Order: sequence, then C-alpha cells, then structure tokens
Amino acid sequence: MPQPSSRIRGIVPSGKDGWEVHFAAYGRKAAGEHIIMLSVGDHDFHTPQPTVEAAVEALREGHHHYTPLPGLPRLRAAMANLSQQCTGVPTTASQVIATPGGQAALYAAAQATLDRGDHAIMLAPYYATYPGTFRSAEADFTVVETRAENGFQPDSASIEKAIRPNTRCILINSPNNPTGAVYTRQSLEGIADICRRHDLWLLSDEVYWTLGGDRHLSPRALPGMEDRTLVINSMSKSHGMTGWRIGWVTGPKTIVTQMISLNLVTTYGLTDFVSHAASEAMEQGYGVAEIAARYAARRGVMVEALSGANDIVVRGSEGGMYVMLDVRAVEPDCEKFAWALLDAEKVSVMPGASFGDAAAGHIRLSLCQPDDILEEAARRIRHFASNYRSKAA
Repeated sequence: MPQPSSRIRGIVPSGKDGWEVHFAAYGRKAAGEHIIMLSVGDHDFHTPQPTVEAAVEALREGHHHYTPLPGLPRLRAAMANLSQQCTGVPTTASQVIATPGGQAALYAAAQATLDRGDHAIMLAPYYATYPGTFRSAEADFTVVETRAENGFQPDSASIEKAIRPNTRCILINSPNNPTGAVYTRQSLEGIADICRRHDLWLLSDEVYWTLGGDRHLSPRALPGMEDRTLVINSMSKSHGMTGWRIGWVTGPKTIVTQMISLNLVTTYGLTDFVSHAASEAMEQGYGVAEIAARYAARRGVMVEALSGANDIVVRGSEGGMYVMLDVRAVEPDCEKFAWALLDAEKVSVMPGASFGDAAAGHIRLSLCQPDDILEEAARRIRHFASNYRSKAA
C-alpha cells in the first residue's frame, strides 16, 4: 500500500504519547478492577443541567444545520465577553473564532503563526499535545524547562537563550497543566518583554483561567501584548463541558479573519444545537462558580491529606484541577513509580515525564473524584511510598 505522509507520521514520532499508564488502568478498570483513576482531567460530574436543557431545546427548535465558519454571531459575542473577563482587555466578536474544543484552538493558533521550518519555544512542564501540535505545523521547537524548586515559574533568561533568528512564537500555559502553577506578573512581564523585543507571537493557553482564583493574569493585558497574543480558551473545564467540544481563539482581528480559512478546510463550522447551548451557558454562567469552588476545595483536601508524607513534596498546585507531587526522593523514575503504584495500590496517576523533562520525577494527580475518593487515594499513595522506601532500603 502507499505510504502515509511524513507529516502525519511525524506528529508522534516515537509511537508513545505518555498516556500508557492511563490507558492500561482504564482497561483494567473496565475489566472489573477497583482502580482509583487520577490520571485524566475529565470531570466526575455531568454538565450542568441548564446547559443540557438548552441543548435539548435547541434541537427541538430545529437548530441542526450548518453554522457560519467562525461561529454563530451569538456564540462569538458570548466568547468575546468571556475573553474580556479572562484577559481584562475589551474584546469584540471580530477578535474571536470558535473551534471544536481547546485542542483545535491550539492547532489553529500554531497553524496561523508558524510556517514550515520556523522555530517555536514552549515551556515545560507542558500539556502532552504541545509537541505534536508544533510538529503538525512542520515547525522546529525548543523546550525551556521550569524548575520544581521555583514552583515551576518561568525564567526569562532561559527563554532568551532559546531565541533563534527564525523563532516566531512562544507557547505558555497558566494556570498550568500538569503542575497547577499560576504564572506570576513578574514571570509574565519577563516573557512579554522578550516577545516585544524579538517581535514574537505569544500563544497563551488559558483554558484553566476560572480555576486559578484571583491569581490568574493574562499576558494579553500587559502593555504592547494585545496585538501579538493569541489566547486559547475552552468551555471544557470552566463550564463542565469536556465532551461538547467548544473552544475559541482570541487575538487581533486581522489574524482571526485569516483563520476563518483554516476552519473552511478543517472543521467547516461547529455543531448548530451545541453552539446555541454553549451560547446560553456562557451568557448565564452555568456552573462556573460552582465548578471553581469545587476544585479549590478538592485541592485543599488532597494537599491536606498528603501533608507530612515522608519524601513526597507538593509542587505548584495553585490552580487548575491537578496536584503535582515530587517523588524523586522515593523513586527518581516517575514512570516506574506510576506503574508500581497502579499494581500495588490500584491508583492510576500520570508520570510527570509525560509532560516534559521538567516534570520528570513527579506524578500528576487529577482532582476529578469526590473528596472521600481523593482522601483514600492519598492514603494509598502515602502507604505505597512508605513501603517502597522500606523495600528499597
């Protein structure tokens, strides 16, 4: 048979994407094992009922046709309003384009800013799809590590050293997945300064912004950054709508207008009735405050349950829906730790190395379980770490 393109083969060139522990745990749970799943960031609760009812009503009203390529006007207006809340910058509907989920928004932003052979910079730890997204644009990239000991805050001097003549953009994520770190104003100002001096685009993944409390700051709000920042956003986390696939990009009107052509040859618009339901959910704020409060409380429960654990240190974990644990003093190989934890205690976690070398020696815990399950998982992790150290000794 003919060979597939090198482009598609190169997206995940190793054949491993870091999700092996999760998929194994998922299969074992489906087969009947009582495994606590802390390896995926999908809510353990359903989408708020008013949003579901809005979708049902939209179906009954006949909203099952094509939609405009950049999104329904009502949807774009609602997205612009949320972007204004998220970034603190006045935003119009012409500055946003709707996409089927946050990953599609990230893909669109990369395609809009990078040509074949261009260079990009991403900060690590990073969301697992970032490398493949840049490869799909046939771009080269450099990973700049943040340090656990500094709370995974970016270091502008390290970013500066990674700049090349063909660098076109920097990709950041705050509140961060996987670490939960929320970048400080000082960190963001350092990155903004680099972007202004080197005339770079900044791709800012802010899908967890409602889960960052009052710590979240969008770099789009910093001086000189509105016209060089593309903000990636999504309803998945903020509105409890992971399976609905509603995301968007906010940026300068000129580039947003050109990105409509990408929707023409990829998504060809969004689902009609989902767009109407999403519009209402945005306008009414269905579930947003409750979801943010729930994850803030769960973060406190998990951190408290792990406090005092020998040789395990919480890193970052200021926002988002994850807690990051430094397990290097127990087992430097975080993938080995995760597999052994799954076998011994039936707890599934993500090895930090799945998100870049900066997170090696760490494990990521999802907070997508009720409080009692999180407390039980913490107990098992503490028990495992204690026994592991005893056996190692």
